[in-house]
Amino acid sequence: MLVLLPPSETKAPGGDGAPLDLAALSAAELTPVRTELVESLVELSGDVPAARAALGLSAKQDAEIARNAALWSAPTLPALQRYTGVLYDALDVGSLSRAQRGRADRRLAVGSALFGLVGAGDRIPAYRLSAGSALPGLPTLRSLWKPALGPVLAGFEGLVVDLRSGSYAALAPVPGAVTVSVLSERADGTRAVVSHFNKTHKGRLARLLATTTAEPSDVGALRRLLRRAGLHVEHDGGTALTLVVPAE
Repeated sequence: MLVLLPPSETKAPGGDGAPLDLAALSAAELTPVRTELVESLVELSGDVPAARAALGLSAKQDAEIARNAALWSAPTLPALQRYTGVLYDALDVGSLSRAQRGRADRRLAVGSALFGLVGAGDRIPAYRLSAGSALPGLPTLRSLWKPALGPVLAGFEGLVVDLRSGSYAALAPVPGAVTVSVLSERADGTRAVVSHFNKTHKGRLARLLATTTAEPSDVGALRRLLRRAGLHVEHDGGTALTLVVPAE
C-alpha cells in the first residue's frame, strides 16, 4: 500500500543531514526534473522581487526566498520531519514505535511541487514552492511533472490511497487510486464538507494506514479496515470513499 500525502507550506527549519543529494531520493528517474526545478529556484532567489512575484510571497516572507537560495547547501531532514502543520501534527510520527515507523517509512510518500514525490525517509532541505507557482522561463509545474511522475505512480504495484489536495493530485493523477473526502454530520442528519479540520482527519487516517499490520488490496478491503477501526466510511462505488465525522 502506498499512501500519498500533500506537502505543507510550512517546513521545520534546520536539520542534521548532509546537503541535498537528488540521486539519493526515491524514484531516481525524477532526477532530471528535480534538478531543473532546484536550479531554477536557486537562480530565481537572486532576484528577490521576481521571486516574491513567482512564489506569491510578501516582503515579510523573504526568509522563504533565502531558503530557496540555499537549496544545494542547507542541511536536510527526513520528509516526515520536514513537513509541519495540521496534517503532520495529527500524523505525529514522533510518537510511533520503531516497528510502526518502519511501516510508515515504507508506505507513506509526499507529493511535492519541487521534488515530485519524496519517500517518508527521504532527506530534503526546507524550501518554498507550491503546486500553483509559475517559475519564469519554465512550463507549468503540471506540464513538467505529469509526463515524468505519472508513470512512476502508475507503476506502483498495490493499493494507492491518494490523500493529496487537488492542486497536487493534478500534477500527476493516479488511475485507480482510492480517494477520501471528509464530511461532517450534524445531529439532524444534515452534512457539510469539512474544511477547517479536513487536514486533521486525513492526518489521523494516514497514521492509521501507516501503522496497521493489515495490507488491504482494494477499496473494499480498505473500507472494512477503516470500519474495524471505528470510522464511519461510506463507499458508493468506484474508488472514492467518504469519511463521515460528527460535526465539531
